[in-house]
Amino acid sequence: MSEIAQPVDLAIGRRLNPDAVGWTRRPLHRTSLPRTGRVKRWEYWGVMTRRFVLGLTIADLDYANLTQIYAYDRLRRHEVALDTTDLGPLRPGLPDDLPPFTAASGPLKFADHGRGTRISVEHERVKVALEAVGGDDALGVVVPWSPRRFQYTLKEVARPVSGTIEVDGEREAVLAGWGVLDRGRGIWPHRMTWNWGAGSGDVSGRLLGLQLGGKWTDGTGQTENGLFVDGRLHHWIDDLTWEYDLEDPESTWTVTGPDVEAVLTPFHRREASTQLGVIASRTHQAYGRWSGWARGSRGVTYRLDGLVGWAEEARNRW
Repeated sequence: MSEIAQPVDLAIGRRLNPDAVGWTRRPLHRTSLPRTGRVKRWEYWGVMTRRFVLGLTIADLDYANLTQIYAYDRLRRHEVALDTTDLGPLRPGLPDDLPPFTAASGPLKFADHGRGTRISVEHERVKVALEAVGGDDALGVVVPWSPRRFQYTLKEVARPVSGTIEVDGEREAVLAGWGVLDRGRGIWPHRMTWNWGAGSGDVSGRLLGLQLGGKWTDGTGQTENGLFVDGRLHHWIDDLTWEYDLEDPESTWTVTGPDVEAVLTPFHRREASTQLGVIASRTHQAYGRWSGWARGSRGVTYRLDGLVGWAEEARNRW
């Protein structure tokens, strides 16, 4: 895998630009793509605080715009899932510009600015006003399934967040939470399955972020795996092995490779599905605490005990 250090166009028309294949430490890919023809765009923020778990998504899928707001109250063991779908030419879309930009759909809004990102939700059941501090490195990867099917994804892990969250009248003043950004732009195959895991936290005075991926990148020569240490990315080029049991919601998720042995012990399990005719998806997501170890690019090993985050399997058809 090659590291890309200068801005580059993701595509030439509807075909993958060979010069775009690689990974970056910054959002350097210009992702100008057609508005139709199996084109998928999304912005996702996952947030974990002492009390709440949030999963916030804006997805632009050709003729459909999906807005998903998920909130889980760890104290009351209470969850809220709000999904809306907009169809037709007047639906809100997502920009292809390099950040900073604003993505908005219904009550959900992500607004980049020079110091970070404002995350807001204005709904009668869920109200969010958070500030995610801008990070140093990010992990951008282009997955080349074929010259006409390809995906750009950007992950930013362990971004400190603060502000307020209110779910069904219960409010938390967030002083030290964690945010994870997942941004995607690409032209997709009909079916796809992926694994994703992320963890954030302070461990022994170091700010650590764990980014793990699998299945959808296997065999492409590209990976979205790495460790962030005090904002600096240590990228791993090897595919990882995932072990989990979807039939047992309390079972652990184990992810291993030459530079990592990470185990997620869940405290909550979420299952979500979407059925929109030809579009269908099913996601199993476990939220919990990570343990184990990971190695940086200079051979230093870091303990992962104390990181909070999630691991998931998702199956997508459209």
